[in-house]
Amino acid sequence: MAQEDYTFKDIGVNEELAKACDDLGWKNPTQVQVEAIRFALEGRDIIGVAQTGSGKTGAFAIPILQALLEKPQAFFACVLSPTRELAIQIAAQFEALGSGIGVKCAALVGGIDIVQQSILLGKRPHIVVATPGRLVDHLSNTKGFSLHTLKYLVLDEADKLLNEDFEKAIDEILDVIPRERRTFLFSATMTNKVKKLKRTCLIKPVMIETQSKYSTVDTLKQLHCFVPAKYKDCYLVHILTENMERLSMVFTRTCKTTDLLARILRNLGFSALSINGDMEQSDRNGALTKFKAKECKVLICTGVASRGLDIPVVDLVINYDIPTNSKDYIHRVGRTARAGRSGMAISIVNQYELEWYLQIERLIGKRLPAYHAEEKEVLMLMQHLTEAKRMAQIKIKQFGGKWNRKGVDNDDGEDDISQYLGPHKRKSSNWKSSNKMAKVR
Repeated sequence: MAQEDYTFKDIGVNEELAKACDDLGWKNPTQVQVEAIRFALEGRDIIGVAQTGSGKTGAFAIPILQALLEKPQAFFACVLSPTRELAIQIAAQFEALGSGIGVKCAALVGGIDIVQQSILLGKRPHIVVATPGRLVDHLSNTKGFSLHTLKYLVLDEADKLLNEDFEKAIDEILDVIPRERRTFLFSATMTNKVKKLKRTCLIKPVMIETQSKYSTVDTLKQLHCFVPAKYKDCYLVHILTENMERLSMVFTRTCKTTDLLARILRNLGFSALSINGDMEQSDRNGALTKFKAKECKVLICTGVASRGLDIPVVDLVINYDIPTNSKDYIHRVGRTARAGRSGMAISIVNQYELEWYLQIERLIGKRLPAYHAEEKEVLMLMQHLTEAKRMAQIKIKQFGGKWNRKGVDNDDGEDDISQYLGPHKRKSSNWKSSNKMAKVR
């Protein structure tokens, strides 16, 4: 039987959860779900490597919920995520799948009041989804909370969780949870961290690989644009102008760059927001919500938005800064071309980033074609861009990049995304019109 012919019932999912999948629009299990759910329902530990957007969350959430139905108890499963946004998203998917069976889920992430989270834990949820640091905080300080009864542990984006940034927190969590449990590790990329995998106490795990070791989906068009560093901003604006109808994510290396680029683009008439690790969690959530709702067309972000987030509307990913870790490229470009949709990824490469870019080509095993742009046409944007950048730098100097609850810059206390849409966009559109006219000539 071909993989697309399977139903959730065919692979052992019970009627209640199969109906929940159908209600969510999951008509047939994906390849990683077919393979992982079968082994998980047999009680096996799993290491799963699958492309971004291939349904990894369902691959571990469904068997966990089915096991919970058979033996209901509080603190039944814990899912660890490297980013707050991903943890919140996973918790929402558990709640959606378990809405018909009364599943209670708690998301424990930084940037949100820890007392409110403690109250939530006092209600004894079935599923805990957390970032490692915040989970350790609760295990140490929240009275009456422990994971001594835990039956399932999931490390999502496991390659990230097993690196040194999270090493101490992961060790502390593993020390206080039962050794007799099922453990699932999932990621779009997986490295050979054998010692660290052994430390997580997997018992005869099943290795599931639904892709070559490091690959991107076939429907994704990947291009590069080699430019002088001093013209990098010009090429970014040109690419966004040529793709104005697309919803775009632009990845940068630093938080300051996200803020500066978002302000520059808004000064040029784009509806752009930024998201980075220096923002309050409510502001990060607000920016993501507006982007998903298509209230803004461009999201400027650091790596905080590169892992696992389900944003099906993304049409274009731009690497403004080439990642120094080539595996991060896989996660970044995985934001588009999800679930079989076509998408495009463009990497803007300057002379100082060439070696990092060549590492990416070696990793994915292919040479990427060039994105063609006439330099004369691109440099026509320089005058407008210089003025927009000057204004943005003045704002940053005046207001220090503070953020309000609406998820945008708090330049005057009344800043709102609405001023970057509609009338504002029309006021600032002359430079785009002149650029288009120049092209016609």
